[in-house]
Amino acid sequence: MKIIGIDPGLRNMGWGVIAVDGPRLRHLENGIVHSDAGDLGPRLAALYRGLCAVIARHAPDSAAVEQTFVNKDAVGTLKLGQARGIALLAPAEAGLEIGEYAPNAVKKTVVGVGHAGKEQIQHMVRFMLPGVEFAGPDAADALAVAICHAHHQQGRALRIKASA
Repeated sequence: MKIIGIDPGLRNMGWGVIAVDGPRLRHLENGIVHSDAGDLGPRLAALYRGLCAVIARHAPDSAAVEQTFVNKDAVGTLKLGQARGIALLAPAEAGLEIGEYAPNAVKKTVVGVGHAGKEQIQHMVRFMLPGVEFAGPDAADALAVAICHAHHQQGRALRIKASA
């Protein structure tokens, strides 16, 4: 099974694709879809087209998107929410199941604590996906989201087997 993790951002939308085979995880590719400064509409369109191209190239089975947090800048939060809409729309249009995870849930799954720093997350992603080279911090975060989704799906599958 292939999972694409997405870290929403208006300037840099990170993405990472992993393969899941039972308990084994394997890195396939990661990257960042960029949008240039300017009007919001064209920026969102660029993110959408770029993310759709990644999904078409890798044909994942499911997607995972990090939920946004509310920060002190209301305008920035709204723009980030619009970028997150693109992060949900592109996989939905491709017919993918989408999991959504709070940043603390991702950190807790990958590192073991909900308030881990970026360096700790990147260290654990490198440990879980040996040899991975990150396209940038946003791509590393996206891989962490994909790993979180893989673990949650495995847990869900075990609960279903146990109840059958």
